Amino acid sequence: MRLEGKVAIVTGGAQGIGKAYCRGLAREGAKVVIGDIRFDLCKALAGEIEKEGFETLPIKLDVSDEKDTLAMADAALEKFGRIDILVNNAAIYPLCKFTELTYEQWKKVLAVNLDGVFLCTKAVVPQMIRQKRGKIISISTECFFMGYGELVDYTASKAGIVGFSRALAEALGEYNINVNTVTPGLTASENVMTQQPYNFAPHIAGQSIKRRQEPEDLVGTIVFLSSSDSDMITGQIINVDGGYNKH
Repeated sequence: MRLEGKVAIVTGGAQGIGKAYCRGLAREGAKVVIGDIRFDLCKALAGEIEKEGFETLPIKLDVSDEKDTLAMADAALEKFGRIDILVNNAAIYPLCKFTELTYEQWKKVLAVNLDGVFLCTKAVVPQMIRQKRGKIISISTECFFMGYGELVDYTASKAGIVGFSRALAEALGEYNINVNTVTPGLTASENVMTQQPYNFAPHIAGQSIKRRQEPEDLVGTIVFLSSSDSDMITGQIINVDGGYNKH
């Protein structure tokens, strides 16, 4: 197992693609801290993973609340003694026309999607510096490359993640901390699938690989960036979207 003995935190880990990340990291040997605002779902997923023989720690987490993020890091250290991997995955993406987008919604989306990445990263970096090693992986989106008119706030927040990660890679390189960004394409996550009826066909037509992208299609990239195989990769964007050619 490529991550045996490592401790990984996944934000937004109890829902959507985050669940696939948690399962994938656990199956590679990592002890997984599942952070999510839905603590009931955290506990349920933790129970499923533990039935497979892996260790977890469910944490109620609002990534936009600094106290929650600091408590998350403290709890991970208290139980497991180290923090090796942070997957900044938590996000919200309410569809809205720009003409109807309020400042309150704009602030809320950026608070979760961008401030949350900053706060969670800030919470774990001191321990990674002490260890002189760490992996920080933040989830952006292919929307960063093209933009969608009904996701202006979401796209802006996810573009901010790219800039933050590139600068952070330079800031933390001396401590052997790798910082990278993953930009998933349209994925059949729980949230996307609830937007019924959702038609994947036009998007698939623009992909080189002609099938729907599933959450599990992203797990290999997350495991790779979490492992020692990626020790010389930092400040990079890895696009996982089946070769979507409309960028």
